[in-house]
Formats: sequence, structure tokens, C-alpha cells
Amino acid sequence: MAEDLIISTGTKEEKYRDLLPQITGLLEGEDDLIANLANISGALKEQFNWLWVGFYLVKKDELVLGPFQGPVACTRIKKGRGVCGSSWARATSLIVADVAEFPGHIGCSSASRSEIVVPIIRNGEVVAVLDADSEFLDSYDLTDQQYLEEIVKLLKF
Repeated sequence: MAEDLIISTGTKEEKYRDLLPQITGLLEGEDDLIANLANISGALKEQFNWLWVGFYLVKKDELVLGPFQGPVACTRIKKGRGVCGSSWARATSLIVADVAEFPGHIGCSSASRSEIVVPIIRNGEVVAVLDADSEFLDSYDLTDQQYLEEIVKLLKF
């Protein structure tokens, strides 16, 4: 597939439906994990214009920053800390409407107002998380969760 991304308009769900086959095409035939994480970050950033979107990879007892799009980010996050570390510890997706109200939120960017984190689980273990931040309150919902969970299932770890 060509690396041109077609930016969709319409509802959030329509945008995801149009983006999903494009992401599938970007991953097709490419086995390099870092390249695939980078392209997914880029595709999501371009389509939704979020403040920040990217991946943290589990390395020993920490999440370590992986490919992302947006302002500089926290490099390492302990299990159970912040939204990313909590998603890792609970092995479940977390949607935070207002990060200021999340106990222990780690403010990697002062512009971040809401966040969604989706764990990537392989063989019963969280191996990474997909993190997206918005500068607007209440930006993420169950539609985002559903499609982002579908997207991370496409990845080969």
C-alpha cells in the first residue's frame, strides 16, 4: 500500500472505519515492530489531530517510551503510576475525561486534559500500551476504546 493516508471526515466511528483498513495496509508485509508502532502513531495523529499519541513498551518493571507523535513525553513510567501505569497494572483500557481528577496522574504535558490508554496483551501479559492525550476535556469514549483495541490487536509482538 502507498504510504498516503486518506483523512476521513464524518463521525468519529466513520473516521475509525475508514482508518482501520489503511492501518491494516500499512502493517501488511512489515514485520518491524518499531516501524509499525510509528506508522500507527502517525496515522492516528493525522486522522484525529490529538495532542499526543504513541506507545510505551514494557521493559522489566517499567514502561519505556516508544514511537509517538506530539510533544516530548515522559520516558519511563512505573507500573501502577499515572494512567499508563494503571492501565498496565489493571490490564484494562482506561478512559479519563479529566486528567486533573485522576489520582496520581503524571503530567508529561501541561496541555493534556483527557486521555485514553489501551493495553496490548499477548499470552496473558501486557507487553505495551497505546496512549492518546487530548488538550480538550472528555475527548475519548467507548467508540475510541473499541477501535483502538481493534487496532492494537493487529500488532505482532
